[in-house]
Amino acid sequence: MANNILPEVWLRGSLEGIPALLQPVAHALLQAREELNELMSGFPDELLWEKVAGMASPGFHLQHLTGVLDRLYTYARAEPLTEEQLSYLTVEGKPTNKTYTAIELVNNFNAQVDKAITQLRNAEETTLTDFRAVGRSQLPSTVLGLYVHSAEHTMRHLGQLIVTVKVLKAR
Repeated sequence: MANNILPEVWLRGSLEGIPALLQPVAHALLQAREELNELMSGFPDELLWEKVAGMASPGFHLQHLTGVLDRLYTYARAEPLTEEQLSYLTVEGKPTNKTYTAIELVNNFNAQVDKAITQLRNAEETTLTDFRAVGRSQLPSTVLGLYVHSAEHTMRHLGQLIVTVKVLKAR
């Protein structure tokens, strides 16, 4: 394009190696990654845990986006969550002794998107309707349901993150 601005990921064509039914999932995750990286570029670390109107902080959204992708893709593989994943879940968005930077949290999300894309590339289309139990309550879903939810959940939290970051930057 003449103005060097790429169209949204879904308008750039098929992604090599991703099954056709999973293209929209991969497109959404890659679009979210691009938007999140642009949004968080130069974001001050001291605002990571600030809340707007009592809503979740940018730090929470960044941790949650990473953690949810990890958990949903674990369920899609029909694996139980590990102790490490459960521990991560309990501290999402909560103060800890560790000091996080925006760059670190963005890089963690980027790495998790890479893992998700790899899993989508390796997905067997014949298993997409296979049953998968979710969470401690073992609620019913399918492999495809988990993948689609990962895309919509990521975009939902990205939208919340965008608003929160823009309000915090405007203060």
